[in-house]
Order: sequence, then C-alpha cells, then structure tokens
Amino acid sequence: MQQTEMDALEKLTDISRNYKAFLYDCDGTLADNMEAHRLTYVKVAADHGLEITGDIVYELAGWPTVKVVEEINRRHHTNLDPEKFNELKYRLFLDEYIDLTQPVTTVVDHLKSHAGKVKIGVVSGGSREAVEKTLNILKIRGLVEVIVCAGETLHGKPFPDPFLKAAAELGIAPEDCIVFEDAEPGVTAAKAAGMAWVRIDQL
Repeated sequence: MQQTEMDALEKLTDISRNYKAFLYDCDGTLADNMEAHRLTYVKVAADHGLEITGDIVYELAGWPTVKVVEEINRRHHTNLDPEKFNELKYRLFLDEYIDLTQPVTTVVDHLKSHAGKVKIGVVSGGSREAVEKTLNILKIRGLVEVIVCAGETLHGKPFPDPFLKAAAELGIAPEDCIVFEDAEPGVTAAKAAGMAWVRIDQL
C-alpha cells in the first residue's frame, strides 16, 4: 500500500462528516481485475473471429457488457450477439480468469480499517455470483453487510437506484453515505442519489 494514497483517501473521506455508511464499487475499486476482464473480452471475440486489443474495456469501464459489445459492433462493423457474448464472457471469466483478481490494496485496507465503525456496502454492476466470489478472493466478504448487484434494481448505474437500495437496506439516509468509485457511471449515480463520493482512480 502506498501510504500517500491511503492518506489521500482518508482525507477525501472526511471522517469529520460522521458518515454512517461507506458504499464501495467492486471491479476497479476494491478489485484489480480489469486485466482479467480485458483478457476475457479478447478471448470471446477471438472465438468469434474478431481480433481486438481489449483496450475498450478500460475506456468504457463501468459499462454493462452488453453495451460494450454494442460499441465493439459499431466500431468494427460486426454483428456479435451482445446477449450471447455476455453469457460466454461471464462463464469464461468465472471459470478461468477471476482468480487473477488482486486487491486494490489502498481501498481494501480502507474498508478494513472502517469496518465495524460504519456500515459497509458493495454496489456493483456485476452479477451477484461474480461479486460474492470476488469479495471472497479479497478475503473481505465477512466485512460487507449489504451487496447490491446487476439486475437487482429497475435501473443500474448511472441511475441512483443501486446506491439508494443499499442505503435503504443498511437503514442509512443517503446524505449519510459516501461512495467510493473508479468510473464515471458510478459517480453520476452517487450524485443522483444525493451521496458524497470519492474517485479512487484520481488519488
């Protein structure tokens, strides 16, 4: 862990505000697994005869897989089935690539240091199966009190629904929550939910 990053994160958290809940995104925020996702996209695309670098995964971080595939189709003039691609990518990621996941040490340590002092939630655009497995790999599942995942609200990020659901399940008012995110859709969702937020990729 870089102590300067940890100090910056603590400063941005502004504990003087007495937040009652910390809500963390998963992929890219707690979990360093973007390269694993990139490799999965590359493999599934290659199996369909399309060679990509996978850089689009970083560019469109936070987008649902279906939307990323639609953008791949637009840029490469292809006709990949977004839903089928999503299913194949999901299974491949869980079966072959998820174990490449590493912690974003600064953020994981931040969560650990505040667990038991505030309510802890994870709000992700990923599936519950993938998020649960990821948190177990990071050895922090037992510290997380509420998890909200893709498909569990009417709208996902960048809409506020997932963060509002997490706050409601924790019994905490939105204005007493602070969100930790690495991508614009999550920040937009946090703002719309009336919550404070920190962009951890800008530490």
